[in-house]
Amino acid sequence: MKLWQKDKNVSSLVEKFTVGNDRELDLYLAPFDVLGSLAHIKMLQSVNLLSKKELKTLESELKNIYQKVSLENFKLDDGVEDIHSQIEFMLTKKLGDVGKKIHSARSRNDQVLVDLKLFLRSEIEKLVISTKYFFDILIKQSEKYKDDLLPGYTHLQLAMPSSFGLWFGAYAESLVDDLITVQSAYQIINKNPLGSAAGYGSSFPINRKMTTELLGFDDLNYNVVYAQMGRGKSERIVASALANIAATLSKLSMDATLFLNQNFDFISFPEELTTGSSIMPHKKNPDVFELIRSHCNRIQALPNEILLITTNLPSGYHRDLQLLKEHLIPAFNNLQSCLEIAGLMISNIHVKKNILENEKYKFIFSVEEVNKLVLKGISFRDAYNQVGANIKNGNFKYETSVAHTHEGSIGNLQNKQIQLMMNNILQRFNFEKVNKALEQLIG
Repeated sequence: MKLWQKDKNVSSLVEKFTVGNDRELDLYLAPFDVLGSLAHIKMLQSVNLLSKKELKTLESELKNIYQKVSLENFKLDDGVEDIHSQIEFMLTKKLGDVGKKIHSARSRNDQVLVDLKLFLRSEIEKLVISTKYFFDILIKQSEKYKDDLLPGYTHLQLAMPSSFGLWFGAYAESLVDDLITVQSAYQIINKNPLGSAAGYGSSFPINRKMTTELLGFDDLNYNVVYAQMGRGKSERIVASALANIAATLSKLSMDATLFLNQNFDFISFPEELTTGSSIMPHKKNPDVFELIRSHCNRIQALPNEILLITTNLPSGYHRDLQLLKEHLIPAFNNLQSCLEIAGLMISNIHVKKNILENEKYKFIFSVEEVNKLVLKGISFRDAYNQVGANIKNGNFKYETSVAHTHEGSIGNLQNKQIQLMMNNILQRFNFEKVNKALEQLIG
């Protein structure tokens, strides 16, 4: 079944090529297609394009369909092109001609747009919850290990004393900034494109603000041409936000892989969280972190993939846009899995004690010794040269204690302030408003 088919059958080869993976990917959009239709028919009735009786009949059956399409085993019928066709087919099969009325004043173009925005909005909510969960783990570990020192590096060379409190806390604060970009993407996604039809509006006297309220959107995509132009742009912006979280996870994973290496030997994990070798019995491999790194690097490539698919497209709808779903939809599951498994690993990490007591790290305290001389009244440059000469002559003496007190340093992590920043970002999302609207819609 094809909503656009007239009196000629399309070549089976053309059909297979143009449909691609849409049937499988549309299953992710199925519940949202029903929600969009529920809002649309309420609006149609308000402008007298449906009777109250027809609205009641359609609402009842759409709510039944919502339950069916929400099941994991739901599939599109053979021969049905997409989820929009499937739902209209299910309605007309049960209700007859009244089922055919739901497509008045809309196109598959704005149907897809609203489905995608509702889907992305839902996935962003899940992602924010998962990110906050991992953030909490990092803050907890930062507090737990705040007194345990480890080497800090620049150019991958020994630099200055750091701590596990700083290390965990750094990635926690990174997630705060990542969620700022997610929140910005959410603002762009949370605008209603329904009613833009094929990109040029409708001659019916539709009420687009009504569907905006019913679906819990913050606002409209007002210009109907821009509503269509926003496809591709919206996905790229969301992908960029995902890529930021992925970049944080990827860097953390690289650190963990290095720190687990025997030459570093800063951390370890329970044996059940690492893998072994088929030939070397001593191996405890960081496969989890290597795979997180790889998955997240792939997600970081996603904005560029979307950009290249949509580059130089003129305004209006183009079939190129269909391919965006293949790239973006799986990225959410991949990133969610990476956050979940990273949380498991970091929750079970074992930190080595007294790492900096080893003499091989003695030069990491050179700046501390320079600063001690400065506090005695020696100029910084003279103190620097004096300590440098002691290192060169083999006369360097040092202490392994550090006393850093300024904001964000080893002795003053500012984790409460980082938590406050995270809470401020979370409050900018209006998940409660959205969920309340959808609950009222579905009854």
